[in-house]
Amino acid sequence: MTAQLKDTGSGPATAPAGDVPQGAAGSAREPSSRQAYDRSDRAPRSGSVGLVVLIAVALVGTAAGLIYIGRTHAEPYIMAVLAFLATIGVFSLFAMAAGILQTQGQAGVHPLTKVLADGAPDGLMVTDRSGRVFYANAAYLDLIHSTGPDDVRPIERAFAGDPEVSEAIYRLMKAGREGQPLQEEIRLGGADGEAARWLRLRVRPLGDSKHDRNLAVWSVADITRDRARQENVFQELQHAIDYLDHAPAGFFSVDPAGSVVYLNATLASWLEQDLAQVGTGTLRLADIVAGDGAALLTAFNAAPGDVKTEMIDLDLKTRTGKSLPVRLFHKVAFGADGTAGLSRTLVLNRAREEGADPLRAAEVRFMRFFQNTPMAIATVDRSARIARSNGLFARMFQDVLKDDERSILAVIADRDRGAVETMIRKSADAQGEIAPVDVSLSGPGERSATFFVTPVDEADRDGEAAIIYVLETTLQRALENRANQQQKMDTVGQLAGGIAHDFNNVLSAIMMATDFLLNAHKPTDPSFSDIMQIKQNANRAASLVRHLLAFSRRQTLRPQVLDLGERLSDLGMLLKRLLGEKVSLDVVHGRDLWPVKADLSQFEQVIVNLAVNARDAMPNGGNLTVRTANVVAADAAKLPYKGLPAADYVRIEVADTGTGIPADIVDKIFEPFFSTKDVGKGTGLGLSTVYGIVKQTGGFVYVDSDMGRGTVFSIFLPRHIPGDEPVALPPAAEAPASGVIDAADEVKKVAVDLTGQGTILLVEDEDGLRALNARGLASRGYKVLQAGNGVEALEVMAEEPEIDLVVSDVVMPEMDGPTLLREMRQQKPELKMIFVSGYAEEAFQKSLPEGEKFSFLAKPFTLKQLVAAVKETMES
Repeated sequence: MTAQLKDTGSGPATAPAGDVPQGAAGSAREPSSRQAYDRSDRAPRSGSVGLVVLIAVALVGTAAGLIYIGRTHAEPYIMAVLAFLATIGVFSLFAMAAGILQTQGQAGVHPLTKVLADGAPDGLMVTDRSGRVFYANAAYLDLIHSTGPDDVRPIERAFAGDPEVSEAIYRLMKAGREGQPLQEEIRLGGADGEAARWLRLRVRPLGDSKHDRNLAVWSVADITRDRARQENVFQELQHAIDYLDHAPAGFFSVDPAGSVVYLNATLASWLEQDLAQVGTGTLRLADIVAGDGAALLTAFNAAPGDVKTEMIDLDLKTRTGKSLPVRLFHKVAFGADGTAGLSRTLVLNRAREEGADPLRAAEVRFMRFFQNTPMAIATVDRSARIARSNGLFARMFQDVLKDDERSILAVIADRDRGAVETMIRKSADAQGEIAPVDVSLSGPGERSATFFVTPVDEADRDGEAAIIYVLETTLQRALENRANQQQKMDTVGQLAGGIAHDFNNVLSAIMMATDFLLNAHKPTDPSFSDIMQIKQNANRAASLVRHLLAFSRRQTLRPQVLDLGERLSDLGMLLKRLLGEKVSLDVVHGRDLWPVKADLSQFEQVIVNLAVNARDAMPNGGNLTVRTANVVAADAAKLPYKGLPAADYVRIEVADTGTGIPADIVDKIFEPFFSTKDVGKGTGLGLSTVYGIVKQTGGFVYVDSDMGRGTVFSIFLPRHIPGDEPVALPPAAEAPASGVIDAADEVKKVAVDLTGQGTILLVEDEDGLRALNARGLASRGYKVLQAGNGVEALEVMAEEPEIDLVVSDVVMPEMDGPTLLREMRQQKPELKMIFVSGYAEEAFQKSLPEGEKFSFLAKPFTLKQLVAAVKETMES
């Protein structure tokens, strides 16, 4: 055998990844009397012909050179060459004798290698790429049932006759030709009544050199006994699984992520579950455990490496939602790092016990009540350590149950722990009538709960001192706080609206009187500037009243369809002037913004108020971003804002990079007169005005603030669907349908003739204001009749039927304005009327018949605005 066979032992050949070679211990064979087939001397040599040719050419060239130089001169050279060759020959002989130098035919002949290869228990064979066999040991000859030296067949001829193994042989032959290792296991059918055999075939190149990769080493091992043992083990495992599947108890296993990885057939039958879902990740623990019971199975704590077993009574649920009372023996092993592994849970069906034994039936009913009650329940000892709990308690306070201390005080905020400790101490002393305590819970967010404590009977204590019932009240408190805040805002709004109405009457009288004084004095008069100062302060007071009405949502709005992108662009220059040089403005327009319906001037007031507030929050400069976007109903439903219905909105964000709003006052910022600015630097009505305008428009406003990083106000205005309502034209093009005239608008027009003729009935319960208004109208040429309320107005109308116009207050004693209008229209349907009020038009319009025509003038108003409204209505 040549040296190339020095690695052909009985060890496993290289196999592809994933193949696990097995030993052939199960196929031990008796030593064979056959002789190995060895034709390795005919194997291709690895010597170099080119080297021999090179040496021959060198010798011939040397001889030719010596002849050329002549005999006389060549003698010394000939002697030198002969001496050199003789020296090489002598040293080669010594090297061969010592075994240092070997010829190709002798290089691999080593007795130990030869013995190992010939006597290997696995069949070994060496072939070239064409399939010629150069070596085959006795084991291989026995496996192929060789009849002699002339019957040494390669693998494809020895085994490819069986159609079941042809594909495997083809793959092995291809790998052998390509110099790649490969392993296959094949089954040979028995011939002439013989039993079938399993063989493991391997092929690999002889070595890594180019010459050695032309030869392939084949190994053939009989693994029939190994296969038989594996099949026996598999059958036993199948029997064990079958026993477990059909045992009279249920069994399941859950991974730490909560997926059911195993469910036996018995439990699957009880729960009406499909076993095909098990192990796929689609069946979760919560799918088979009713209520909060799943939390009990995961609320385990143990030291690393420990195995913990708990007995738990709870309800499982079937696929159709029915409850099944069971007792679980739940076992979980923890790894070296403390993480829980797969659970192993035995399930006993307790539904069968309910009718068997009254005592057991009562126990089952109690445990079902205990686990399914909507209150979290736990028992604790004197040190407040939790002994037992129901599912809801485990779900609410799972982190505490996993902690080694398991103290119920850990779930309570520090400031409330003393009260609960006192309750537990009273319970341990068997005191009754322990009052419940409202506490704040620890952890992220604001959570609260009510704790109820009752003592444990002495006979049943078993180390337990108290039973604690926990009712979470987080949502209830949030609703109460929201309701209280809304009630407070409504109350303040009603108060502000009432004050604004009274103020409007006073301001109307002041403004009317100053107009008379200004008409009676020339600008050169020393008192003229004093009168102008009175008028300016009256206008400032009127502005404050409008803010109050905006907050109370009682101001008069003139809604129209708006494109917010265009309006914000128009407002950009004004905002830049208001913000100053230190604050940069960035307006980001959303694409294809939906239209909204709002009062243009009031919308601009909202943006200006927010911008001014943001500027004041950035004394050292910063950035103000106004961003718009559409919000579809599906996205609105996912937003974290409370009270925002799912609908289509246009969202306007006003974000600054200022100081932010402290969390303790963020709920108060929309209240009127609330301000964090220094005295005299703000009215406290800016944000309350924003709140009122947005609410009256049908929208919503929310604030998100981060101290030191900035504040974002988010306004949601309902999307306007074109065609739902007629589009209101701007006041300059056409007056509103109801003839509303906003006294706050500064209309810059050329001087017009405001005198007129006709009879006007003026109805006003404020005597001073009525007298001033009557005087002003009379000064413009009108005949003015006066009445203090609606009843008096009807009496005047009865005496003077030729009345052209009625100017009436809305809120009056005995008979209000809307009632007066109905009564007068019955007598004179074409009668024209102007309502004047400090309240919004919508506040009383709903009490009038649908389609009733009238004009409206908002208080406070000037003499010029009054006579302009009268003339416009008279001429319409």
